[in-house]
Amino acid sequence: MTAPIHFYSTGDPYGEFSNFAAYPITLGKKKWPTTEHYFQAQKFADPRDREEIRKANSPMLAARLGRDRKKKLRADWEAVKTGIMRQALEAKFTQYPDLKQLLLATGSAKLVEHTTNDSYWGDGGDGTGKNMLGRLLMELRETMQDE
Repeated sequence: MTAPIHFYSTGDPYGEFSNFAAYPITLGKKKWPTTEHYFQAQKFADPRDREEIRKANSPMLAARLGRDRKKKLRADWEAVKTGIMRQALEAKFTQYPDLKQLLLATGSAKLVEHTTNDSYWGDGGDGTGKNMLGRLLMELRETMQDE
């Protein structure tokens, strides 16, 4: 069995898989500096909030703005967030052929966002998290392998 591939920081091996990695994507007729910018912006119904996040000068700032609960979160966020992340990842890995190749080159390895900071998108640092980012990347890889 292949060893799992852990990723988190953009400077580490497979850092390209991080939503903070500097791969601008075009979605919804707009260019987003990173998938993090896109994802965080989609939390809000107000176009001004979304635009403020799109223009944030770093993915860290975009994440911080996305967690600002003074802004009104869209009512359906919990129901749509995984689909929105899937959309962002599809855009990133189809708009950059080199990233698609990197993802395909992982073969059948389990992909894990390894971090104590997140137990939904990541593994919680100890493997108890849902690792949804890793799961979506593996789903995308499978779809691309079948094409």
